[in-house]
Parts: sequence; C-alpha cells; structure tokens
Amino acid sequence: MKRPLAALPLLGLLALTGCGSGADAGSSGSEGKVAVTAAFYPLAYAVERVGGDRVTVANLTKPGAEPHDVELTPKDVAGLAEADLVVVEKGFQPAVDEAVERVDGDRALDVSTAVDLSIEATEDGHDHGGEEHADEHGSTDGAVDPHFWLDPTRYAKAAKAIADRLSEVDPAGATAYGQNADAFVAELTTLDEEFRTGLASCANRDLVTGHVAFAYLADRYDFHQSGIAGLSPDAEPNAAAMKEIVEHVREHKVTTIYAETLVGRDLADTIAKEAGATVAVLDPIEGLTEASAGSNYLEVMRSNLATLKKGQSCR
Repeated sequence: MKRPLAALPLLGLLALTGCGSGADAGSSGSEGKVAVTAAFYPLAYAVERVGGDRVTVANLTKPGAEPHDVELTPKDVAGLAEADLVVVEKGFQPAVDEAVERVDGDRALDVSTAVDLSIEATEDGHDHGGEEHADEHGSTDGAVDPHFWLDPTRYAKAAKAIADRLSEVDPAGATAYGQNADAFVAELTTLDEEFRTGLASCANRDLVTGHVAFAYLADRYDFHQSGIAGLSPDAEPNAAAMKEIVEHVREHKVTTIYAETLVGRDLADTIAKEAGATVAVLDPIEGLTEASAGSNYLEVMRSNLATLKKGQSCR
C-alpha cells in the first residue's frame, strides 16, 4: 500500500493556503456558493445531490485512483483550509485523516458518525453463513468495513447527515437541502426495494469478490461474502489462502467470481480458471472511470444488481 502523505510543516501549509488551492482541491465556492470538499466519489455524489445548485463540490480522490491509497499534494491539503465544509469518512483514507486534522473541526463532517459501521472486516470477508472463520483467519486488527454506501439504507443516513450540516453552514438553504435530501433518500429507498426484490430468490448466496468491500451489501441482502484480497484491494493472498478460496468456490458451487473496476482482475481470473467458474465485474463504486457501467452511483448500482442476478442465478 502506498504510504500516506507526510505531515506538512505548518508554515508551509499557511503559505500555500494564502496562494489558493485550485478547483480540484477544495477552493472557495464561486458566485457565493458553498464550497465543499469530499474525500471520495460516494461522498462527493451525495453532496452534489443534497447540495444542488447551492454548492460546488471538489473530490480529493481523482478519477481512476484507488481511494484506499490516495495521496494528497500540498495543494490539496491547502485547499482543505479554504473549503466551507469537508466531508470525510474517518478511518478509510489515512492521508485524508491526517490532513483533516489541520482543518477547523467545525468545518469537517465525518459521516462514519452518522451511519452504522457495525461490520468488522475479516481477512476473508463476511460471515460465511455463521461459520467461525474469524478465529481461523483473524481480523484486520478490528477494522470495520468502510463501504457503507453499498447498502442504500446506510447511504441514506449519510445523505441526511450531509443535509443537516449544510443547513448549519448555509441556513438560508436549509429548506432546499432538506427537500433535496428527501428526494435522494426516496431514490435510494426505491433502489433498496429493487435489490431486495431482485435478490430474494437466488440459487447461490455465496459471494466471492476481489476484496472484502461488499459486507454491507451482503448483510442487507442475505449473502455471505468471501474475498480474494483483504480489506485493502492490494493485499494479495498467499498460496495457502488462494487454495482455500478455490476449495470454497468448489464446495459452495460458486459459479461466478467478481472482479472490480479499479484493481486488476488477474487473481479473479486465476481463481475462476482453477475452480471452473466465470468472472464478472461487481463495482464497489469507490470511484468512477471509463470502465464503470454507468455515469453515477445509481446507474452503477443497478448494473451491479443485474450482474448479481445473473451471477447468483436469481429468479
């Protein structure tokens, strides 16, 4: 994993702040709009939906970058000091956490305090149907799965928290923020119902994914996740772990291995070839690229639903 950005000297940070930060790093809003910096795509999308035309949104994670390993430039860090609001998920991006410590706490919203981050991330994924795999493999030092947005109901809680904080920053826009949040939550409720209905009757409820990003999705829709890699997608398994995954695929008659968009699919291809399965793309929606099956969160989630219905043989 890439090393997080080293702490900047305070004088250097202040000097950079005085010079401005650029639109991509969280510069002041234009035309009197509220300037918001979001740590990565799902947070930026939620801010855009809730903020509407009253906000400008900058994303600290560039398109195509893996958000777990994001590195910030001095310009990015300086831009945080100019934003009216900084929206992050503490514990997900070490470099961002370090930089946000320099920001006035009244201007930072940590969405992890608003959503239910209750699922501990184990090295091999979720609960495997209640088996005691945590004892066998160990956990990732008690870390929780940060990918809450893959459960639309948890994502809705983040949207409401963003609306509340924007209303504090910009009281004149409180009604608009509340209405926008309600509309977005209604769309997420519809999406949740589509998933619940579409995945209610699946021949196989075992998910084998590129890394353990889908615990909240699995928990919400009654699947059991096992990951080829751990919580970080670049934490490659050793030979013994690879063998165990292959055995798991065969034992549970898994027909589809799910690769991702922001990381290579070599390991998924290897597992699938060894176990006689196929490979499909299930997007954790950590960021959008040209390879994404949609132009926004809702479109990619619906693509994920279609992929799951086919891969899990859902009727």
